[in-house]
Amino acid sequence: MITVHHLEQSRSHRVLWLLEELEVPYQIKRYQREASMLAPEALKKVHPLGKSPVITDENQVVAESGAILSYLEGKYDNEHRLKPADDAARLQANYWLHYAEGSLMPLLVMKLVFGRLGKAPVPWLLRPAGAALGKGMQKAWLDKQLVPHRQMIERHLAAQPWFAGKRFSIADIQMSFPLLALQARGGLADMPATAAWLNTVQQRAAWQRAIQQGGEVLPGG
Repeated sequence: MITVHHLEQSRSHRVLWLLEELEVPYQIKRYQREASMLAPEALKKVHPLGKSPVITDENQVVAESGAILSYLEGKYDNEHRLKPADDAARLQANYWLHYAEGSLMPLLVMKLVFGRLGKAPVPWLLRPAGAALGKGMQKAWLDKQLVPHRQMIERHLAAQPWFAGKRFSIADIQMSFPLLALQARGGLADMPATAAWLNTVQQRAAWQRAIQQGGEVLPGG
């Protein structure tokens, strides 16, 4: 049986969601974050980097969100529930699968880090300067970097219902976490099609079952 090594408030929700969509049996091994919000050392017994998500399936250990979703879809989607409709859609699905963590999430992680420069564990004497630096970096550089990303995603979802076109796919599952993070770190007020997409996926029965199994998704503020 598949074991999902599930870290609270993490990207591994996407793995649970896919398994629920495919109705594949699995078990969860839960891990709690340290006070530092980092993953516990116990995860290093599963994978050398000690990060989540990671799954074990028979003798296979698979890490990284995109790799896990591709592996599970390839092995267990026997009814082609998430298969893109054609070659063009398959190319789109593959692009968004890699874009989510390769292009968008690094910017959102930086936004999270800059937003915390005025908070613990930064020494209290340095917090005023840290807060000013963080706000300045976001205003002068980071927020501008995010503008074309927001525009591209919004145009895409305004033109079609799913990231791979007419059919729901693992690209939608992969993009869910960064778009939740984007919502938490600036909102989607200027992205109505994206906000509507996010609301639609959150209403899916499999999403709700994944929440029941693994807890709420809280990608930070």
